[in-house]
Amino acid sequence: MKNKLKTFDFILVFTPLILTIFGIVMIYSSSMVIAVMDKKPPDYYMMKQIQWFIIGLVLFIFCCFFNYRHYQKLMKFIIFGLIIMLVMVLFEEPIKGARSWLSVGSYSIQPSEFVKIGLIMYLASVYSKKQSYLDHFSSGVLPPLIMTGILLGLIFFQPDIGTAAIIFLIACSVIFSSGIKFKHLSILILAGAVFLIVAGAHIFTSERLSRFTGAYQPFTDPEDGGYQLIQSYIAIGTGGLDGLGLGQSVQKLGYLTEGYNDFIMAVIAEELGFIGVVIVIGLLALIVLRGLYMAKICQDSFGSLLAIGISSMVGVQAFINLGAISGLLPITGVTLPFVSYGGSSLLVLMISMGILNNVARHAKRATIDPASEKDYQPNFDENKFGSVGTRFN
Repeated sequence: MKNKLKTFDFILVFTPLILTIFGIVMIYSSSMVIAVMDKKPPDYYMMKQIQWFIIGLVLFIFCCFFNYRHYQKLMKFIIFGLIIMLVMVLFEEPIKGARSWLSVGSYSIQPSEFVKIGLIMYLASVYSKKQSYLDHFSSGVLPPLIMTGILLGLIFFQPDIGTAAIIFLIACSVIFSSGIKFKHLSILILAGAVFLIVAGAHIFTSERLSRFTGAYQPFTDPEDGGYQLIQSYIAIGTGGLDGLGLGQSVQKLGYLTEGYNDFIMAVIAEELGFIGVVIVIGLLALIVLRGLYMAKICQDSFGSLLAIGISSMVGVQAFINLGAISGLLPITGVTLPFVSYGGSSLLVLMISMGILNNVARHAKRATIDPASEKDYQPNFDENKFGSVGTRFN
């Protein structure tokens, strides 16, 4: 029992849970006024998030103990299921101009969120098996890119540009870490850029373009395109060093829309100040860095790439969210990991953390007791993949 406890990485267990519980508190603080205005109970959004958290916690525990190597055997079913959901969502009624939600009884899920972890598993599985011929673009690199392009295309034309951008960057991180040549990676990035330009020309309406202009010139259109960012600036500036106090935000009183969702960090800045913001960012950074460390010590290329992909997912999503509320990036509707309101996002993050913990358990078990992993022969080529399994070392 003592040895089993040693294999758990308590940083990766407790840090996501702390952030999620903190997020539930902030969701209540930032949404209770909006809920009342919508003729709902003050704790409506908090209780919905708690429901998702309970489901996510069950999945988190399951994934902590389910051997991550078994996902390779289930990969065809996972990818097929993702494609089916992405096709089905195109027949749903649009919400806020996008068909991103799939109704399941009284609940709604966002299939594109599940593509994040599904694609990470797929790319990690395929490229870990192709280590011996990654130098060959047509046979080693291209086939997984075709599937990646199909998934991205279905998401892009919902349209869900923010999620598509995140998934593209996550895919790049996994592919780069797999050991492919830089010239092949350059081809991938160039092809992605061309796709974004061509596809964007067909789906960018004036409303969506205003999000870009509003990010960099908000005061030229303070009543429309720049409104949300200006309110975010006010919230951040008002908070100062230690904030106005929990529950004391003024901007959440109808001024800052989506204060419990995409812009929850602005409310955190107003109520808990710079200190609160730094703590949240620090905890998110801790998850990312700890995940990359587990990728380093994992001697299985599949597990290493899984850890890199999951860490990149948390890091990229946090960066895009924080960039949006600060005016560094356009507003794309990307949530802050673990903290923002959103059932699908929270489920995927909890599943991902469970998988990452399972990778960590096996990596640490191999370090503590190499004999415990003797029945598993990793598909690992040091000359091709690097002595620690990733280019991040």
